[in-house]
Amino acid sequence: MNLRTGSVVFVSEQNPQSTLFIDYIKNHISCSVSQLSPNENTARLPEGTELVIIDAGYMDESLMLKWHELVAENQDVRMAALNMRDEAHAAELLTFLHLSGVFYQHDSLDMICKGIDQLLEGHLWMSRALMTRLIEFFRKQALNSYRPACGLTQRELEIIGLLGSGASNMQIADTLFVSEHTVKSHLYNIFKKIDVHNRTQAVNWARQNIGAPPPLMKPNTRRGGKGCDSDSLQ
Repeated sequence: MNLRTGSVVFVSEQNPQSTLFIDYIKNHISCSVSQLSPNENTARLPEGTELVIIDAGYMDESLMLKWHELVAENQDVRMAALNMRDEAHAAELLTFLHLSGVFYQHDSLDMICKGIDQLLEGHLWMSRALMTRLIEFFRKQALNSYRPACGLTQRELEIIGLLGSGASNMQIADTLFVSEHTVKSHLYNIFKKIDVHNRTQAVNWARQNIGAPPPLMKPNTRRGGKGCDSDSLQ
């Protein structure tokens, strides 16, 4: 088998298990595989990257969103997640990550290799049951696009979408060219309409009723800081 021109980037903590995993992939798929730490501050992916596999067993939501943002900047790169606990865990991730492939903790190495090979060929790799759940989710999302969600205005939908991407009030204000006071007022109205009490509950509601948010925005440097929000309107 000839070596593929495209490469795979495996995002996980470096340990004996991950080293053995990469060696196995290289030997059974004959592709270039590199490993990056989840916390590695990389500005771009290695040249020729076609697939990024994040290890969900070693990454929290904020790190996953960071890598989601990086992958989204490269249109020809696909993203998959490894070490999903079960289908419910995978479905939860798919509400805020655009994944082409899903691998579970119980998957054999041979099965993972088969899935990676299919992903490199441009196919999806998900169970039929998971695909059914996605179809139902996006069907609901399509219906919501034709009617206001819980009476939210278009601007409120924009704000809750940005909220789901991890944006602070300052970042939302910069993106929409409004004041932070206006953003807080909108958030107050949003919380009241969808019957939630904090940002975390609002984000969870948005993921279940609106869909995956855009990639996490980069900090805005025009105002000289990132802005930090607590679990409230602030």
